[in-house]
Amino acid sequence: MLTRILIASGFTALLFLLPLREPFKGLLFLIPYAVIGYDILRNAVRGVINRQPFDENFLMAVATVGAFALGEYAEGTAVMLFYQIGELFQSCAVGKSRRSIAALMDIRPDFAVLESDGGSLMQVDPEQVAVGQIIVVKPGERIPLDGVILEGRSAIDTSSLTGESLPRTVGVGDEVIGGCINQSGPLRIRTTKPFGESTVAKILDLVENASARKAVSERFISKFARYYTPAVCLSALLLALLPPLVNTLLLSTDAGWSVWIYRALTFLVISCPCALVISIPLTFFAGIGGAGRAGILVKGSCYLETLAKVRRIAFDKTGTVTEGVFEVTDIVPVGVESETLLTYAALAESDSNHPISKSLRSAYGKPIDRERIKQVREIGGQGVCALIDGKSIAVGNARLMESIGLSLPPCEGIGTVVHVSVDGAYLGHIRIDDRIKPQAATAIASLKKLGIRQTVMLTGDRRQAAEEVAQALGIDRLQADLLPDGKVEAVESLLKEENGGTLAFVGDGINDAPVLARADIGIAMGALGSDAAIEAADVVLMDDDPGKIADAIRISRKCLAIVYENIVFSLGIKLLFLAMSAFGITDMWLAIFADVGVMVLAVLNAVRALSVKNETQKG
Repeated sequence: MLTRILIASGFTALLFLLPLREPFKGLLFLIPYAVIGYDILRNAVRGVINRQPFDENFLMAVATVGAFALGEYAEGTAVMLFYQIGELFQSCAVGKSRRSIAALMDIRPDFAVLESDGGSLMQVDPEQVAVGQIIVVKPGERIPLDGVILEGRSAIDTSSLTGESLPRTVGVGDEVIGGCINQSGPLRIRTTKPFGESTVAKILDLVENASARKAVSERFISKFARYYTPAVCLSALLLALLPPLVNTLLLSTDAGWSVWIYRALTFLVISCPCALVISIPLTFFAGIGGAGRAGILVKGSCYLETLAKVRRIAFDKTGTVTEGVFEVTDIVPVGVESETLLTYAALAESDSNHPISKSLRSAYGKPIDRERIKQVREIGGQGVCALIDGKSIAVGNARLMESIGLSLPPCEGIGTVVHVSVDGAYLGHIRIDDRIKPQAATAIASLKKLGIRQTVMLTGDRRQAAEEVAQALGIDRLQADLLPDGKVEAVESLLKEENGGTLAFVGDGINDAPVLARADIGIAMGALGSDAAIEAADVVLMDDDPGKIADAIRISRKCLAIVYENIVFSLGIKLLFLAMSAFGITDMWLAIFADVGVMVLAVLNAVRALSVKNETQKG
């Protein structure tokens, strides 16, 4: 396209300088016109044949061919030339957006090094690796699949997934996900998921299909263009026919056919809706690509639009505003040794991946003897019951103890309390504390600066522990002691509040999947490796920094502001110049600015949505 533009521009400039006469002037101008416009003419003809003529190709073809028919060769060629220059700008902008998303797509691994039972290594396609097989990843290579490290210690680069530049140190027993780059040491990894179900595959699918979910603004522009183009074609036709007929039949004056046909052709050039049809989808496309580079995955432009309108945010507590890294801070036995109390609690919770369960096992510090454990039964939102050494053990919160008929002594202090009973007798409690994330308070403050009217915490934790966190962070409302279905009910209640505004829910994406799906927009935070997050949430923040919530809202608002700017600017200029052309105030050269110039400016404005560096460093 650039070559065609340069050839047509040079030839047109030469023809301007030469003193040419008819009919040679028209014949020579046909050369640059054909070079730059043959594809537009071809598409216009195809549209007519397919009974879908009313698009920008048809408008450009009619206007330029009409200009040639009136002897305005230079203007007809210039219209086509500048239109193609505008298209080149648009192609470059789309290419830049696609390269931004393509950079994210580079997380797809090219191969996996599979270790056989005999210890030999073989390079295979990641899709051929089964769950439970061992892969070897050398320094500098991309980790191909999700798994657990069996041997080795290294720093891994997660920037392509999280947007964070600092590497993360991992060792034996740590979980790693596909798409990250191993930086310093060799790793032996046992795979935990097939490639099709791995985090990297889900992210790639999410990004590839994001453009399929259109925003209201995009759907409006598509529908607008379907009605707008036929309307302006009819208006141009009436502008070319009615005034000459009125002059001839009613006023008995010169019809002025050439004047009014020229005005109608100018009208057509101005009316081309390229600026809107191109720039609006491009803005959302660029916004999604820019957010992806910052580690914020938005599933579609409709969610980007909704995110910009958020006025209330509800948070889960554990793993969202707190680190989710629990530590045993106090053991209070009743009639037994502290070690006995901790042993029963750790054994009962041995099959759970809940952070509290992990903290109990960590405090226990010994290998779990599975032979001692039978009939483990988890009770949602309350705890675990199991048969250990032939004894009925219950480990959980106060509701679990009350359900088995136990009255509890007062437990004052900070943190989460885990009660333990043996054969219906109270054995004591263990206090576990969770640390607030260092960035959480700043993140809440940033959200309030963005105009978030209300922040709410919804948690299954005890009210006392939850109140301390809420007060420390400046959260406005709190609902504690919620079962999983209670969180859904709480969100539904918030949604029913009058004049509340759009509600977002932020959770860790595992236990909060139903709530993420129920809110106006679900944001899964710290969801690296969480299938539930990627499936249930509308926006996935790929690391544990709550500050990314404000960044996501800021990016979405910038994107939507650009959309509105382009709509107002494009329609305003179009209407002004359409009116001027109808009265003969504009000529074809001003029409070129009203069409191509507006399109170029709108496209350049749309590309601003790609720039998110400054956004993610604020707040």
